[in-house]
Parts: sequence; C-alpha cells; structure tokens
Amino acid sequence: MLKEILVIDDNPDIRFLICNILEEQNFKVRSAANYDQAVLEINNRLPDLAIVDIKLDKPDKDGIDLLKLIYKKSKLVPIIMISGHATVQIAVEAIRLGAYEFIEKPFSKEKIINYVNRGLESAFLQKEKDIIENKLFHSFELIGKSPSILKVKKIIEKLHTSESRVLISGPTGSGKELVARKIHKNSTRAKEPFIIINAALLKEKTYEKELFGEEFEDGKISFGALDRANKGTLLIDEVSEIAYETQANVLRVLIDQKFKRINGSKDINVNIRLVSSTSKNLSELVKANKFREDLFHRLNVMPIELSSLSSRTEDIPLLIEYFKTKLSEINGVQKPDIDIKNDSLYTYNWPGNVRELRNLVERITILSSNENKQKINQVIDDFLNPSTKMQDNKDILEQSFQSPLKEAREHFEKEYLTTQLKKHHGNISKTADFIGMERSALHRKLKSLGIKGIN
Repeated sequence: MLKEILVIDDNPDIRFLICNILEEQNFKVRSAANYDQAVLEINNRLPDLAIVDIKLDKPDKDGIDLLKLIYKKSKLVPIIMISGHATVQIAVEAIRLGAYEFIEKPFSKEKIINYVNRGLESAFLQKEKDIIENKLFHSFELIGKSPSILKVKKIIEKLHTSESRVLISGPTGSGKELVARKIHKNSTRAKEPFIIINAALLKEKTYEKELFGEEFEDGKISFGALDRANKGTLLIDEVSEIAYETQANVLRVLIDQKFKRINGSKDINVNIRLVSSTSKNLSELVKANKFREDLFHRLNVMPIELSSLSSRTEDIPLLIEYFKTKLSEINGVQKPDIDIKNDSLYTYNWPGNVRELRNLVERITILSSNENKQKINQVIDDFLNPSTKMQDNKDILEQSFQSPLKEAREHFEKEYLTTQLKKHHGNISKTADFIGMERSALHRKLKSLGIKGIN
C-alpha cells in the first residue's frame, strides 16, 4: 500500500514542488494551502507523514499549532517542519513538541526524499516496537492469589488518580517493570509516553546524557529521557546504581520540575510522573552513605514491595497456566501439558523469580508443546539444574555431620519442613496431613524452629 504524505504550505510554488518530488517517488500525496484546509485534511484522515510550513495564513495560528494537533491525535505520524525564516529557538521548540525533523528553505530534492524515507522508517520501527512491547508486557497481568500479590494489586488500584512518586523494590525478575507499566496504564497519563532508563547499564557520563539530553553548537539536540517522558511516566530502573554525584541533579529535577540539557543554557520545564525500582535495600545504602537520604525520601512516597517467587509458591500453578496460554498464542502453538504437581516446581529456589518461571514455560511452549507430561517433566528437571540441588543437599549433609546430634536434627527438620511447606503452598493443614502430624503440633514445631511459614 502506498504511503500517504500530507503537504501543508501557503506558498503554491513550494507546495507544488514538494508534491511533485514525492509523487515521483510513488508516494500518495495530499496538500493544504492554508491553516483551515490543513485542519480539515488532518481531521478527515491522518497521513503516514506530514510536511508542515511554520508560517501560514493566520496571524494567531501557525504550523506549530498543526504540529500539536497531529501529535495529539497520534505520536506515530512523523512531522517534518519547514521554514525560510525560523530561528534556532523555533526549531528547538518544534523538535521538543514532537517534530521528527526541521528543514530550512531552500532545500534540495535529495534532502526532502531522505528525510521523508527516514521519517517513515522511524515510524515503522516504532510501531513494530509497540507491537512487541504489547506482546511482552501489556498482554501480561499480575497473576497470583498470595497475600503479597493481592496487596500490590490493591495499592495499584489506589494509585489510579494519584500523582505520587512510587518506589518498587523486589528481587531481580519479580516483576518490577510490569508493576510500573500497570501503574502508568491505570493512571491519567496512560495515553502519554512511558519511558524507561536503566541506571545499572549506564556509566556516569552516559547516564546524564541519557537522562538530560545534550545540545550541540549547530543547534541539534539529543533528547534525553526527561524530554521524551514529558507529560507521561519515567521509570528509573535500578535507581540505586545512579552515581552519587548525579543523584543531586535528579533531586533538583524532582524539586524544581525543570532541568538543563548538557551544554544547554536554558531551563526546560518538565511534567513527569516518576516511578523508581530497585533490587537493593535503599535504606541500607542511605546508612552506608551510598545513596542520598533526601533523594530516598523524595522517591519513597509510595513504596511497593514485591516478594520472591519462592515465598509465594501458591502462585506458581496460576502463573504457569497464564504463561502457557499467553505464550502459546504469541508463538502460534498448542498449550503444553505441564504437570503443576511436579515437586521440583515448588522446592526450587527460583533465583530469577517470575522471569525465570516464564522462561521455563516459554522453553516448554516452543520446544516441547506436543510432548507428554513425562517428557515435559524431564525438561523441567533439566532446566532447574538438578546438579545444583544435589550439591546443596551435599552441603547440608556435610554441615549436619559437623554439628552435635541435637543441632543436626533441628537443621534437618527445618530443611524438611520448609520443603514440605513449599510443596503444599504454605498450607499448614495439608502439610500436617502429608507428614502425619497434628496441625497444632506442627504449629508448635514451626515456631520452635523459627519457621514463619511460606506466604
């Protein structure tokens, strides 16, 4: 299907020239000679790309207003602004408001073609990215019936109309990004950008550039996360990894709601909802003078804590059923017959948490969807690395041999009862029935061994 370009310029010669250039390249072209015509064309049907002159016929309306109109309707339409008299400030403002590129008149045929092709390619890649993200994130939900997950869901619901900053803590793979996306999706900013910056992957200088952006002598701008997240939500992942010196700059943004780009002289006002996540204990880092206390309190307005998967094993069957349904749809295969009674699923520590479980289900879905339960159980055992479990058991046994009989017995009982609790999803009654013990007696034994149960 031919790509459609909308050309908006009140100069008939310029308009005719651009239209001819684009038609020669096999684009479908529409045009508008003034502001009112342009509004009609935009409202009638959005083009795949728009070329808009800044100066138009109305004294109180110009190309910037059309830029805002198009951008409001769709952020996936590349907009190329053109002008013969614009200042650097106007060009910068146009880019900040969402323009893909700015071209000064007079321009060459090659430049127009180049910018149009690049703009369309950029829009295509963004659409593909959105599709992938929808499959990977938006299609997945917070699954579980454990008290810890129910608590998180309740907090997200209460944040529906709130603009409060949120700090999400939890081990790697526990679903911190998913929670952040849910907060954004349920907020009044849902239609605005959701931008992620991972502090753990960036060096100090790179981080400031990625966050604040950079201005160059020729007037070009590299927009950072703060610019791109304006009016939307910014997630700073692994916020604990921000260099101590940079933390002061982040704090200043939170207080003033404005920032300066690298090499920039002008304050940029910004309106964002900040969500942070961490797999480390920020309170401990504050005590160790590795994280600013004032920044911590600014970020930790609404804390959300995610539990490890091993502490909420009752959610594993629900997660498996959900993942295999979603992943079979994505990969176009039938749902695998996974044995949710496989003890390995509940005794394994899951260091990668929900992400690791999802990876296991995805592997089974792709490679073993047509296999029987026995063969799938073998895939599960191979995935969960039984050699590691054997080494763990060996270490426990060696530790017991080095202890007095009473301590060795207590150590064994603690490991045994913890394993059985995990297998029975923390259910005291079922665990008691399985091991042949009275429920009250089991309660007393768990208390004496310091086992608080599996939540």
